[in-house]
Parts: sequence; C-alpha cells; structure tokens
Amino acid sequence: MNQLDALKQFTTVVADTGDFKQLAQFQPQDATTNPSLILKSVQKPEYAPLLSEAVAAHRGAPLDEVMDHLLVRFGSEILQTIPGRVSTEVDARLSFDTAATLARARRIMGLYEAQGIARARVLIKVAATWEGIQAAAELEREGIHTNLTLLFAFCQAVACGQAQVQLISPFVGRIYDWHKKNAGAAWDEAAQSGANDPGVRSVRAIFNHYKKHGIRTEVMGASFRNVGQITALAGCDLLTISPDLLAQLAATDAPLHAALDAQAAQALDLPAVAYNEASFRLALNEDAMATEKLAEGIRAFCADAVKLEDLMKKA
Repeated sequence: MNQLDALKQFTTVVADTGDFKQLAQFQPQDATTNPSLILKSVQKPEYAPLLSEAVAAHRGAPLDEVMDHLLVRFGSEILQTIPGRVSTEVDARLSFDTAATLARARRIMGLYEAQGIARARVLIKVAATWEGIQAAAELEREGIHTNLTLLFAFCQAVACGQAQVQLISPFVGRIYDWHKKNAGAAWDEAAQSGANDPGVRSVRAIFNHYKKHGIRTEVMGASFRNVGQITALAGCDLLTISPDLLAQLAATDAPLHAALDAQAAQALDLPAVAYNEASFRLALNEDAMATEKLAEGIRAFCADAVKLEDLMKKA
C-alpha cells in the first residue's frame, strides 16, 4: 500500500488545485481552489477557453460577477470528477466587510444551485478575519456551509468553532515559512521537522482542542511544503494537498500510522477558551506570525484577483 492509500485510512484526502484534469489519478474525496490556483490554471492552454467562455457569456456584466461565474465553472467541472465537496473562495478584497462577504457567498451558492448542484457539495471559502467569521456564522445558519481559510492562530480556530463553521483550513506550510525565516541562521531543520514542525504543532493544538470540547467544526490542514508535514498530521479530519505532494505520497510505500487521535484528545487536560471581538483582536495582534501571515495572504489573494480581472478585460 502506498502512503496516499494509507493516509486515506485515517484522513479524508482533499486535492488543492484548480487543475481538474489532474484529479482522477489521485481519487480525492474533496477539492479546494483559491484565486491563485484559478489564475494559474486559466493561463494554461487547456483551461484558457473556460475564461473566454465565461467572459463571452456574460459580456457587459460587472467583472466581479463574471469572476464568480468563472469560479463556479471550475467548481462544477471539479465536482464531476470527485464524489465530495468543492471549496470556492469569496473575493479576498471583501475580507473585512461582513455584509459584502454575505452577498457574494449567497451569489456564488445561487450560481451553483442554478447548475443543479446541491448546497451540501459546496463550501464557501472565507478569510478567517473577525468579519469573515461573523459572515460565516450567518451563512451556516442559512444552510450555506463554509471553509474558513488563511487561518494561522489558535484564536482564529476558537472563534470559528464558536461560530459553528463547517470547516477550517489552518495553513501549515506558511506557519513553517514564518518560523524558518524568523529564526534565520539559528533554524535547525531536523529539529523542527515532523511532529516538531511549528505548522504541525499548530494544527495538532487546534485538533486536540476541538475534539476535547466536542466542537464539530472539521479541521483540514492546508498549505504543505513537504510530505513530512502531511504524514505528521495523519489522522486529522481532512488534509488538502497539492498534486505534486499527492504524487510523492503515491510513489512511496513507507509505513504510515495515525499521528492524531480524537479519542486520545478527549483525555487531555485542555481548558475551554472563548473570544469576543475585543479579545479576539487582541489575541491575534499578540501573535506576530499570524498577524503577518494573515495580512500577507489577503494581499496575495487580492493581487491575484486583480490579475484575473485583467485577463478578463483582455478576453
């Protein structure tokens, strides 16, 4: 049994890609996309027609509306290949606007439903800002399930659990990146790998907190830099993995065992934690890594949304 098949015994495997033609070979349950992945895909010859078709079909409509049609087109294609759910992201430029996030999320879900796709097969991705989490709480009450992304801090995870969101995506690799850069020459790769990787430790703390306190929100580790980060989180509810790393897992048959255990977490002595807006903002502010990576991530997704709009203008 290769490691990918072994991982599927403990964890729901999710493909992190806009390249839906790659999906069949890995047989993931779910798939996730984001503006950067869609931008990357539409610049490939095999996907360029999807951009042209979306623009032609909705010429004269506002660019944000055309973009949502394009995102839903990709999501619909992905859903023809996988049995589970696809995550589609709300424009990151709305990350600090609860009302606008709600409107955009409802529109995206309406486009999916117009294609005959059930709500249960779609997760609306929203940045885990305070405003995004409040929007997600309302969407969940409306029966629209959410995936809270750009999650780096424990306080973000706690607030998402309080909001009863469907799923969170803590970013393992970007946490690792920050700590490695911050340590500089003092970084010890061997000592900070596997279970000791700072991104892995962050997800393990969130997973244990959720399982200890009966929080139903699903934990999906994301943004991996190497296979070791993935195998160190075997047993997590879900892991979303790039095609390159899926291929590496499929190419090795090294033994793989569950590293996270929901039942064991229930026996841990972990205090209950809760946040209101003020305490959330303070806790996030006190976490330099999370503050910097959240801001950087939103900026990058905003920039890619602008690049995608520029391509639409030229189509």
